[in-house]
Amino acid sequence: MAGDASELARRLAREAEAVCRHYLSNGRREGRYWLVGDINNTPGRSLFVRLHASSKGPAGKWTDAATGEHGDLLDVIGTTCALRSFRDIAEEARRFLKLPRWQHEPPIDVQAPRRRRDSIKAARRLLAMAQSLSGTLGEIYLANRAIDPRVSGDALRFHPRCFYRPDGATSVETWPALIAAVTDLNGRTTGVHRTWLDPDGFDDRRLGKAPIDTPRRAMGELLGHAVRFGGADDVLAAGEGIETVLSLRTVLPSLPVAAALSANHLATLLWPRALRRLYVAVDADAAGMIAARALTGRALDAGIEAIAVCPRLGDFNEDLRAFGKAQLRDGLRHQLLPEDVARFMDLTSA
Repeated sequence: MAGDASELARRLAREAEAVCRHYLSNGRREGRYWLVGDINNTPGRSLFVRLHASSKGPAGKWTDAATGEHGDLLDVIGTTCALRSFRDIAEEARRFLKLPRWQHEPPIDVQAPRRRRDSIKAARRLLAMAQSLSGTLGEIYLANRAIDPRVSGDALRFHPRCFYRPDGATSVETWPALIAAVTDLNGRTTGVHRTWLDPDGFDDRRLGKAPIDTPRRAMGELLGHAVRFGGADDVLAAGEGIETVLSLRTVLPSLPVAAALSANHLATLLWPRALRRLYVAVDADAAGMIAARALTGRALDAGIEAIAVCPRLGDFNEDLRAFGKAQLRDGLRHQLLPEDVARFMDLTSA
C-alpha cells in the first residue's frame, strides 16, 4: 500500500462522513454535504465538506464560503488535532483508518504534493502580474477603511482585472482586486490573498468589497505563513485579517505585523527564531478567541512572552473606523508594554 498523501486522502474520502462526524462533530449532514462553522470545528454553516463525488468535484474536499479557503480531509485532521508535521497528521489518519504506522520519514514529494507546488507557482504569477498599490482603487479601499496605505509597504499590490470564478460556475468574471503576498519566514512567496473590490465605490454594508459571494480568497501554501508588514525580529503582532493588522500599524507605524488570513491559520502561525514577545490581536468572535488562545499557548510553551490585545468592537478595523486613530491609540497604549509604546507608537500624529 502506498504511503503517500494522495493515497491517504483518497482513503479518507471514501469514509468522508465518518471523518466529519469524528473530527467536525459540531457540524451536521445536509444532503450530500457536511456543514460546520469552520475547520476549527466551530458550530455554524460556513464550511462544507463534499461527502460524495459529483460533477462539482471529488469527495472529501471542503470549502469555507466565508474565507474562500479549501482543502481535503488531511487538512481537517491536522487542524482539529493541532498537528503541525505531515508525519503526525498521517499517523493520526492511519490510526483513524486503522492502517499500519509509517516506519520511516515520508519522501520529499509526500510533504510537498504537486497540487501545492502548482498553486504556489500560480500565486507567484498572479503577484508578478499585479501593479503597485499607489494611485489605485486598492489604495482608496484602504483609505476608506481609515487605514494609512503607506503602512502596507510592499506586501500589497493591485490587479485591475483579476479573475473570479463563482462556486460551481464554469465561466469566470473579472473584478479589481487587492493582492497580498503570503510569505514564509525567509521572505519567499508561498501564496497570495485576493480581496475583490467594488469599482463603483465604498459602501457601509460591504465596506468596499465586490458584490460577489466570496470576495476574499487565498491560494498557495498558507499553513504557518502570513502576509507580513515590516521585518520582524524580537517583537511581532499577529492577527487574522489584513485590515485588522494594518489598523494596528496605522497607529503603531513601525511595529512588525502579520496577517494569518483566518482563525485556523492564526493558530498555526510560525514566528522568527529570535522572537521574544508576541502580541496577538484578538477578533471578538468564537473562532477568533479560540485561535488567539491556541497561538498564545504555543508561544508561551516556546518561552515567548505572549500578550493578547483586544478591540472594543469586533476587530481593530471596526475600532479604527468607529472611534478614530486617537482613541485606538489610547486603547492600545494601555495594552502594550511601556517599552513597546515608546518604541513603536507614533505619539505625534492625530
